[in-house]
Amino acid sequence: MKLGLNDQRHLDAAEGWLELGNYLEANEELEQITPTMRAHPLVLRVRWGIYAKAEKWEMAAEVARAIAEMLPSNSWGWLQWAFSLHEMDRTEEAHGVLLPIADKFPDESMIPYNLACYCCRIGKKAEAWRWLERAIDLEGKKEIRLIALNDPDLEPMWADISEI
Repeated sequence: MKLGLNDQRHLDAAEGWLELGNYLEANEELEQITPTMRAHPLVLRVRWGIYAKAEKWEMAAEVARAIAEMLPSNSWGWLQWAFSLHEMDRTEEAHGVLLPIADKFPDESMIPYNLACYCCRIGKKAEAWRWLERAIDLEGKKEIRLIALNDPDLEPMWADISEI
């Protein structure tokens, strides 16, 4: 279903406010969208961004879960659902969200990368390495190395990562 012109304008404005860091104004714009269109996946993506910016991770997780269920062939909802859980220190659950869908998105480097982070945080270092190697295979050694060396989730592995 396509958003109407007026709803699209409010969505665009909400995205703009969110990019500027003003999640309150972004929320006000989303509230102007026709009630029946507020469950549209594009609207929900911005809603997730608002909750994430406000660090309301429980609500962010629910929105991302809804997107993953609506659009199961799109990795975005799955990734944000897992990330939201991780932000609530529910990293085992985050791992459980991504693990079953990892093979469904063989070209998506952020799934194995996030699985590496989650495994490292829950003490599964060997599994973390396997996922990190898969992310490197997809994205490239230099790119993943730069990201990983700045990621506090992978801090226990930094000395080894700097060697790759």
